[in-house]
Amino acid sequence: MAAYIAQLNAGKVFPTPIVTKIEPGKEFYPAEAYHQDYLTLHPYQPYIAINDLPKIQALKELFPDSYRETPVLVAAVPPAK
Repeated sequence: MAAYIAQLNAGKVFPTPIVTKIEPGKEFYPAEAYHQDYLTLHPYQPYIAINDLPKIQALKELFPDSYRETPVLVAAVPPAK
């Protein structure tokens, strides 16, 4: 990753240097249950309707071969053992 950032900086892909820090992985904590599948459960919530649904529509248009109408929901995935 550091080499890629250096390559982007050397190529002046962006007007200013990338300043993202790369750090070792930290422990991951899954979100609480009420956050899971939020968009599917609350499609008319203003934040979802204004910010997320347009992004999903754009992805559908950009990647029609990869887009699927039925989402993969967290609730449908068996818990890890």
